[in-house]
Amino acid sequence: MKDQSLWYLENIDLNGIFCPKKLGNVHETHTQKKFKKGEYIYLPEEKADKIYFLTAGSVKIGTYGDSGKEITKAILGAGEVFGELSLVGQDKRRDFAFAMEDTYACEVGRHEMKSLMRDHNGLEYFIMKILGSRLLQMEQRLESMVFRDSRSRIIDFLLELVEKKGQRVGFEHVVRKFITHQEIANLTATSRQTVTTVLNELRNKNLLTFNRRRLLIRDLDKLAIEAN
Repeated sequence: MKDQSLWYLENIDLNGIFCPKKLGNVHETHTQKKFKKGEYIYLPEEKADKIYFLTAGSVKIGTYGDSGKEITKAILGAGEVFGELSLVGQDKRRDFAFAMEDTYACEVGRHEMKSLMRDHNGLEYFIMKILGSRLLQMEQRLESMVFRDSRSRIIDFLLELVEKKGQRVGFEHVVRKFITHQEIANLTATSRQTVTTVLNELRNKNLLTFNRRRLLIRDLDKLAIEAN
């Protein structure tokens, strides 16, 4: 299965735009930073003046509810962009970005990014597609919370995870760097206990196996039936 997070490579070289290298020089002209595991890249209310291109590692995007409960919006991997709302008038961050492992990201200032969008055909369309895609994902999650029960939401998430990040191995599908049960709960508006119960049930049916490093779907079609 193709990694959907890298679809842009068919049309535009984001690595060359966000992290360009001078001819004959290994030093990058834009700033690439390393963020240690557990480090916040930015927090709510901080100035929104940079856009980030994730080159290695993984980043959690989320916010905090009125009660202080963490709400996970997305978990991003290499090849993805975040902080893009600064381009549409957001002066302060509404969410946080958190490094889930040692992570490298190239950062570009908002004004420089607008200049790059003028200079590179397709970049503006790419950013618009990101905004539209993430808005659609939020709408789908909201509809799922309203119309789907907890078990169905968790299975829907597993199917979406395979579609975006899975690799086909024979008749099976594998997702590496499987996230924690708590992260799945945060993304599906369920509890960690419910996630554990559903995953164990599906494992007992021999539809999947999992550990901290990977998720293996043994029969994708049968798993999809379980969501109905």
